[in-house]
Amino acid sequence: MKKKQKTAALSREFDKCLTDIESLLKETVNLTGDELVHARSKLHERIKEGRGSVNTISHDLALRATKSAAKANRKVHDEPWKAIGGAAAAGLLFGMLISRE
Repeated sequence: MKKKQKTAALSREFDKCLTDIESLLKETVNLTGDELVHARSKLHERIKEGRGSVNTISHDLALRATKSAAKANRKVHDEPWKAIGGAAAAGLLFGMLISRE
């Protein structure tokens, strides 16, 4: 799955989880006894599912970020002068932008 798709999936899962929690809270306003215990267990189950999905997606995103950082590190080590030149150009541009009045 691509980064944008994973981010969108994470956002959808979070929204779905919040929607489920809100609806369960609305349903539990007048509940007592066994009904309340059942609703609480359902809420805990949904939170557990949401956490699992979020953990899976965030782990995948972290893995991709680590791979990207390793690739950038290899590229800088393979061609250091290009990296130095790019950093110098970016610094010069940034300096020019912040010195404008």
